[in-house]
Amino acid sequence: MGDRPVEFDDQGGWWLARGRPHPALRPFLRSYDGYWEPAVVPTRMRTLPTRATVVLINLGPPLYLEVPGDVRGREYGSFVAGMHDGHGMYVSPGGQRGIQLDVTPLGAYTLFGVPMSHLTNVAVEWSGVLGRGADALVERLGNTPSWGERFDVLDRFLLRRLETGPVPDPEVARAWRLLNADFTVSVADIAADVGWSRRHLTHRFREQAGLPPKVMGRVLRFRRAVELLTGGAGLADAASACGYYDQAHLNREFRALSGCTPTELLGGQLELQPL
Repeated sequence: MGDRPVEFDDQGGWWLARGRPHPALRPFLRSYDGYWEPAVVPTRMRTLPTRATVVLINLGPPLYLEVPGDVRGREYGSFVAGMHDGHGMYVSPGGQRGIQLDVTPLGAYTLFGVPMSHLTNVAVEWSGVLGRGADALVERLGNTPSWGERFDVLDRFLLRRLETGPVPDPEVARAWRLLNADFTVSVADIAADVGWSRRHLTHRFREQAGLPPKVMGRVLRFRRAVELLTGGAGLADAASACGYYDQAHLNREFRALSGCTPTELLGGQLELQPL
């Protein structure tokens, strides 16, 4: 067993193995979880835009995935899903096992070493992004007996990439912080703050974070609204807290980004649906 502590959490049909990554990796990772599904129950689930690039290291059967940039969908093993501004879907045959990393957009730029605009609204096989050694790592993780040891192996792989990956422009990092502090800040105000033209800011931000700053602000605001609504806030209160003009504005944004209304989303669209 690896020395690092691992917490196990029963999610009702799923188990999570929660570990903390190496301290040098923590600024780049929003979450870092192993998972397994004891029962073989086919399910599907709507996927939504998130604050993170999702890495799924699949140690079980392939998943069928639809993304905004490829609504036809296809099966994936391990994959990287870039920043999205629309909804999708995944279908699982059940019996899943693997590791999911939610990587900050700028952390993904460094760890993956590719322009994040290449991953916008798509999913790419893990080896197609990380190249040589990626498939061997998946095999090694599958053969490693404990979750603590798996996390140790993964840390060493990611730390090597952290040492050699590109560093985001300070102006892009500043823009990211400004958007997280105020979802409604204008691109003109961000550009003035960082000393770039709006056009140059939009180009560099999309290249390194995956979405233009205006679209990223919409996604960040949407995710905050989802958090408030799932936490019990009313529609009007969530709209006001997140800077929407009114409840109708919130409803339009939910339809655009999630493909359904807030009421429909809270009525079960966020949950696994058995097939």
